[in-house]
Amino acid sequence: MTSIAPALRHLTSVTLLMTAFLTHGHAARAETSDWANNEGGRMRIVALTPDNRGVVRGALQIEPKAGWITYWKEPGDAGIPPHIEFADTAGVSLTRMSYPTPRRIDNGPVRDVGYGGPVTFPFELKVNDLSKPATLTASAFIGLCRNICIPFQADFSLSLRADAGTSFAEAMIINDAEAKLPEAPSDDFAVTHYSVSADGDTLRLRLRLPQNATKKPQVIVTGPDGHVLFGDAAGERDGDSYQIDMPVGDLPKGYDMKGKRWGILVVAGARSMETSLAFE
Repeated sequence: MTSIAPALRHLTSVTLLMTAFLTHGHAARAETSDWANNEGGRMRIVALTPDNRGVVRGALQIEPKAGWITYWKEPGDAGIPPHIEFADTAGVSLTRMSYPTPRRIDNGPVRDVGYGGPVTFPFELKVNDLSKPATLTASAFIGLCRNICIPFQADFSLSLRADAGTSFAEAMIINDAEAKLPEAPSDDFAVTHYSVSADGDTLRLRLRLPQNATKKPQVIVTGPDGHVLFGDAAGERDGDSYQIDMPVGDLPKGYDMKGKRWGILVVAGARSMETSLAFE
């Protein structure tokens, strides 16, 4: 049966935002930076004011120009992953940055993982002292690529004032981005088994896929920084079970998998799932 949980979560968040906006008007406040521009596109930061726990919800928006791409947290064979940091003097610390489901982009022998259109990366910050005004001083660094890849760095400064304008539009930007994040594992979509061959050359995976996902899933496994495995090999499907062997490739010299965690992203039909593989 098709899961409607992501759609329901998105609908619920929209309803709650509309209620807060129409009932209180000033229930949420926000700041939006100016766009920083580059030959390949533009980017900016959106942020809400801190809640009563000192949590700030925000997002880095990137809009590549037509024909350009930007990258996921692991860019594949080439490219620059998105990075954002906040100055210690700003009184805030980054606690989470999330990444909407990317797509694989093949360019000859080069395999990239990223986005061929606008993308928004939601993040959360923790304000260290709620008695002081929250100032966001951020530096963002991304890559934009067409025929060549261009590093794009920009600095942003936002002051989350109590008298800032209502934030319905900004909150919708952040909620929409969060609705596009991969799911957590569930009863009908999960990794059910994984192991590494005795010689360390092959990662063996068994997945449970949604029943209505009839095409071959896209499987991306991320190991140490810069090391990405693609599920190019033909897998075996039996009902909702899918089994695939993935070559591990050349790991960094002296790398020991014991105690490490690798990431896995599975895209099956209209759904995607992300989790980690812990190697004991």
